[in-house]
Amino acid sequence: MSEQEELRAWLILLRVPGLGPGRLREGLVAHGGRIEAVLSHLQRHHGSMDNEARAWLEQPDEALLQSDLAWLNEPGHRLLRCNELDFPSLLEAIPQPPAALFVSGDPSLLLHPQVAIVGARSATAAGLGHARAFARELALAGFTITSGMADGVDGAAHEAALELGRPTVAVIGTGADRVYPRKHHALARRIAEHGALVSEFPLGTPARADHFPRRNRLLAGLSLGTLVVEAGLQSGSLITARLAGEQGREVFALPGSIHNPLARGCHRLIRDGARLVESASEMIELLAPQAQALGVELASRLNMEEAPSGRSPGQAPGWSGDPEYRQLLAALGHDPASLDELAERTGLPAPALSSMLLMLELEGVVEGLPGGRYQRLSHPD
Repeated sequence: MSEQEELRAWLILLRVPGLGPGRLREGLVAHGGRIEAVLSHLQRHHGSMDNEARAWLEQPDEALLQSDLAWLNEPGHRLLRCNELDFPSLLEAIPQPPAALFVSGDPSLLLHPQVAIVGARSATAAGLGHARAFARELALAGFTITSGMADGVDGAAHEAALELGRPTVAVIGTGADRVYPRKHHALARRIAEHGALVSEFPLGTPARADHFPRRNRLLAGLSLGTLVVEAGLQSGSLITARLAGEQGREVFALPGSIHNPLARGCHRLIRDGARLVESASEMIELLAPQAQALGVELASRLNMEEAPSGRSPGQAPGWSGDPEYRQLLAALGHDPASLDELAERTGLPAPALSSMLLMLELEGVVEGLPGGRYQRLSHPD
């Protein structure tokens, strides 16, 4: 099965009304990870589905599928599937993990240690200042800043990371080809160029109120910890914080004036067990060991899983004797290069390159740069 045929099967299944990521994942397990077998099975046995789902499986909209494929074939666009090696392991540990993610930008950032910064859309000037200050310090400490690209605190956190030339991840409640709110078109473009826009919703999906709680579980799930800067008692940020706590992740909250209604949500979180923080250094001290453990786990996973070069599970770790790693380093040379450029130079698929580059980053051989580029730091022995 070609890559385009496989992508087409995924796109059909991701658009089946009512199927959901849980049933899709169950189908993959039942059919040995073969997406075409899942599709064939559902097309033959869809009697229990509603009329809309049956109609789509019997006759998918070819124009819509071709539009999806055209988007995915553009540079910097990716459908990151749960049966791929570089699917973020942190998402596997959450309830109702997604089956696939549409990514505009650098998907390898989803494997890096992330901190979510969320808060009120109508944040005060002080709240926006706190969001920027914490984002800057956390980004300088090596954490990727993740948020939801909403007005207020979210946008301030993204902007602060970008101003430092550091990547940022936006988990959005629309299709990855849509921007919400509309005023953030320029911000979305910068995030895609220097970070990643991420969505589990099919392309073209508009903003809907019920999408954002679903988005929030991914925002919390990708992150080692979630910081709530300002939030009212009805704020969606409290949903993100609750989900983070249920997922076993750290929850932090900034205290505020008792006269500020946007401090009440944070105070409630603190009463319910969130960590009161006054500086980013407190978060960094707590999360640094978790970030290190995540790096070790990723390195182990990339070494122990079967790689595209045919290495067997259990083979001694390390890249120095692997011809594909040497090919990659030769293609990288000494000037920064993007993932698309390296794929063109080496002929290796982007998912394999993304995993290899992460391994080289963890071993201090390659450095990730703004804009999804990579810089070689040292020579192989």
